[in-house]
Amino acid sequence: MDGISPSNNKFIDPVKFKNKDLTINGERRARVSLLELRTLWVNTGTLCNLTCKNCYIESSPLNDRLVYISKDEVKFFLDEILERQFSTKDIGFTGGEPFMNPDFIPTLQLTLSRGFRALILTNAMKPMQHQKNPLMKLKNKFGDQLRIRVSVDHYTKNLHESERGDGSWRSMLQGLIWLSINGFNFDVAGRTPWGEGEEMMRSNYGKFFSKYNIDIDHNDPARLVLFPEMDELLDTPEITERCWSILGVDPNDMMCANSRMIVKRKGADRPAVIACTLLPYDQQFELGETLFTSSKSVSLNHPHCSKFCVLGGGSCTKG
Repeated sequence: MDGISPSNNKFIDPVKFKNKDLTINGERRARVSLLELRTLWVNTGTLCNLTCKNCYIESSPLNDRLVYISKDEVKFFLDEILERQFSTKDIGFTGGEPFMNPDFIPTLQLTLSRGFRALILTNAMKPMQHQKNPLMKLKNKFGDQLRIRVSVDHYTKNLHESERGDGSWRSMLQGLIWLSINGFNFDVAGRTPWGEGEEMMRSNYGKFFSKYNIDIDHNDPARLVLFPEMDELLDTPEITERCWSILGVDPNDMMCANSRMIVKRKGADRPAVIACTLLPYDQQFELGETLFTSSKSVSLNHPHCSKFCVLGGGSCTKG
């Protein structure tokens, strides 16, 4: 493992993460091979009803660098999974805000009807709440095959809104309570930039859930997912081939060992397949236009690879 240990006030050396094969000290950079394609992520588009302070993908009401993907474009990849008999069971939908995509509900219905499990990452605000009727129909038909993950950045209104903006708490809470009352398969994703220990955070989220009668076991890491923070400007070690044994981390546990994401770039004729959900704009992580051609190994040549995945143990498919 190269470089200086992560620090809240140390900016990253600009020479780091520049060579896809070698670290700053000349050691072989770690790579991850695709073991099996268990999860396919779909970025529905970067447009969102919110502009969050630390959104890794810079989603906003104005950001359309990744445009709305259509049902037929997603169908192409679902067909490929079935035709090539990939082991994919889970299709994850992220954004932006997926429920803003006008083709999302038909895409979701197609996904579920093909027998895949679907996971939706949402802020549970008005775009989702405008789709209550079709969501209830899908839930009644497909049950726990449909799972919804709600972003609750903090268990207090003030800190949640410090990330997501004034007024974001009330609408999120309305959506979360609606999911709980109606028996959806749902969970919550929190963030950890405030220096609280995990035990304290889980306890306080538990009090929040109890206060509003939200049916979540705060001690279940599959129901309350706490993600490590990402800031690519702050220092983090580069990951070498030796790091796997030094850290006791299995490369097969990395997201890029079992998942890929499809995106539709603004102006592009077709969607592209990229290595993971965290790096939608970095061209070095683009792996072609089909799932078959995306099976090449991935160089861990980005701060997110180090801080979120290897050192932070993060995975967007947790649970």
